[in-house]
Order: sequence, then structure tokens, then C-alpha cells
Amino acid sequence: MKVRSWTACDMDELCRTTKVYGFDLDNTLASSKQPMKPAMIERFSALTARAEVALISGGSMDVVTLQVLDVLDGTADRTHLHVMPTSGSRYYRWNGSAWALVYSHDLDPDTVATVESSLERHAKELGLWEDRVWGPRIENRGSQITFSAHGQYAPVEVKRQWDPDNRKKQALAEAVRADLPDLKVRSGGYSSVDVSLNGMDKAYAVRQLASALGIETRDILFTGDRMTPGGNDYPAVEAGAKGVSVTDPGDALGLMDALLARLP
Repeated sequence: MKVRSWTACDMDELCRTTKVYGFDLDNTLASSKQPMKPAMIERFSALTARAEVALISGGSMDVVTLQVLDVLDGTADRTHLHVMPTSGSRYYRWNGSAWALVYSHDLDPDTVATVESSLERHAKELGLWEDRVWGPRIENRGSQITFSAHGQYAPVEVKRQWDPDNRKKQALAEAVRADLPDLKVRSGGYSSVDVSLNGMDKAYAVRQLASALGIETRDILFTGDRMTPGGNDYPAVEAGAKGVSVTDPGDALGLMDALLARLP
């Protein structure tokens, strides 16, 4: 399953064959846990006015709201926006006055406690329980529990530098997976590990979105910054979506301009 940088793609062909434009959030549309910048707000809002757009993020609905939904400008058409936080284990649509929940697959309290205990114990055993943190290390996102080595709100560069070869995340994921064979444990962002019900990832989100809209997964174009095998955006491609990679929000801005130049 080949994923290319958008600059290496035939953009005319992509636009001709795409019915939904899907995006990762952190380090794609915005820096981690930060609102979209004004230039991206303008482009993203304009795109929702001209096409069906899906936002598929590993973050919670609260964070997605902070980064995207609360900063959309007056040109945005929220009825064209499909919001799928926590890797698609929740799905929201605009009902005219608020974001209404279409479905959710939340973890029960006993499972949450077991997951949090396993993450903390193994992180400490592996020497991954960092002293300096920005926000909680472990966050219950309802349908997903996320461990972030330096906390949920650590600066992007701190997150990026923590595990450049993914070995720390993989070691923690493997240790926790042994405790929780009935759950899905995977590397998340630069410094995070996510735990959810089995089958809850961006592949699930893409399939659910296609089913809801009565289209094929190949009709969805998904853009993210972690689009290599093992990256948390790659499952969307494994589900059949067309995959496009970007390096950061600045690169994604160029993609937005290319899309808007071709859409009616």
C-alpha cells in the first residue's frame, strides 16, 4: 500500500476520485494540542464549504474542540464535517446547534482502572516515567486510554525528541499488551501509547465513515504525518483509503491550497 507525499501525487486525479477528504490532527492540521493557526483555519473552513471532510484524531473530543471546532471561521459548513476523535471510536455530526454523538465505544470503569495500572507499572519498570511533565501522563478519553511520556501538553519538540526510533513506545506497548490481550495496544503519537477496544483504530474509522455515507473506502483520501507501517495514521490506508503524507502543518497548508485550487 503505497503512500506518497502530496507533492508527488497527481492532484487532479486525486480530486476527481475523492468523495471525502480525511485528516489527522496533531502535527498535520495543527501542532500537538495547539489550535490551528489562522492560515489553516481559513483553508480548512473553506474546504468544509466545498467538500465532505473528516477529522480522524487520536485525541479526545475536548482537544479536537479546542484545536479545530472552536476556531472554525464563518465560511465553514459544519454539516460537511465528520468528527471522529479517539481514533474513530467516537463519531460526531453537527445537528444545527451542537456536535451530536452518533456512536461511542467507551471502556468500562474496571477496564479503565486495569489499563491505567498496567501503563503506570510498566512505564516505571522500563524507566519511561519521566520526572518533568506537562499535564497528565495518563488520560482517560472515554473510549481510549493514552499514556504520554511527558504529559498530554508537552511541547512538540519534547515529544518529538523523546523516542525518535520508536523503541520506547514499542517496548511499553509490548509490555502492556501482555497484560491486556483482549484490548488493542499501539503506539500513538511521538511519545504516546494508546489502549482501546480491539479493532478501534483509524481503519475502523474509515470503514465506519464509508458505511455511514454509502461510499467505498477508496473514495476517501486520508492525510497524516505518521503514514508509514506502524504509524498511527497508516491503518486508514490499510482499510483502503488513499493515503497522502505530510511532514507538518506547514506542508499540509500547501496540500490545502492544491485541493482548493481544484475543487469547485
